Amino acid sequence: MLDIILIQVLSGITRGMILFTVAAGLTIIFGVLRVANFAHGSFYMLAMYMSYTVTVTLVSPTYGFLWGLLIVPAVMAVFGIVIDILLLRRIVIREHEYQFILTFALTLIIADGVKLFWGKDYRSIPRPPFLNGSVNILDRPFPTYYVMIILVGAAVATLIWLLMTRTMFGKIVRASISDREMVSCLRHNVPLLNTSVFAMGSAITGLGGVLGAPIGSIGLGIDTAIIIEAFAAVIIGTPGNVYGALYGAVIIGVIHSVGIIFAPRLTIVLIFIVICSVLVFMPQGLMGKRR
Repeated sequence: MLDIILIQVLSGITRGMILFTVAAGLTIIFGVLRVANFAHGSFYMLAMYMSYTVTVTLVSPTYGFLWGLLIVPAVMAVFGIVIDILLLRRIVIREHEYQFILTFALTLIIADGVKLFWGKDYRSIPRPPFLNGSVNILDRPFPTYYVMIILVGAAVATLIWLLMTRTMFGKIVRASISDREMVSCLRHNVPLLNTSVFAMGSAITGLGGVLGAPIGSIGLGIDTAIIIEAFAAVIIGTPGNVYGALYGAVIIGVIHSVGIIFAPRLTIVLIFIVICSVLVFMPQGLMGKRR
């Protein structure tokens, strides 16, 4: 039984790492722009479909995955820049109701665009041949592809940590999360900072879409499922805190994977119980400071 639980925990960490790529961008954007981007799940879905096009249509499955890791995040970064300049800059100082309506409208536009370009049929991407094997953990097979996702997720978290703590850009971002008005008073280009942050968050989510595409099917509705879990990870970890998003994403992933064994019908309920518990007893989140 211990070996089964361990494999499920590792599977949950894998799921959590993919969720982290969405939650990290979501929490950075919320922390800097103060915008709860409900379209972030649509960015993830769009990245999955783009990965399908690059992997299956344009390039062979053997090398298409590697090309997708390079192309899709770059395209999503450009897409994020366009969205921020054309739309978000115009409503960033308005009430949250305007932000909600705009970002929700984006989810509908992206969904219709996906249906128009890729159709309603489900798509699938084969895993790259060089990651098709498995490793033995307590005499049970664990997919090599999952191991890669865990390592890539850890690498992304490390790179974000280095960016935020070892570069001037990261220091300005952290300062903007704490006091955006003061950053503006220090004559930093806040609109450029906002655009850079939105592009970075979109690129990270694009990477997550490429990693998640070979797991399961690609279809409409993925955006809704992932954005709910991403907001849950952000709430659990503390809004605006990237490390909190990592912890929250891993917690949700493990709850989901382990819950399938013991209470498959209550898995979603368990996640919302954790969210409610955090909101009631730790409203600042796991990484927040009590005021």
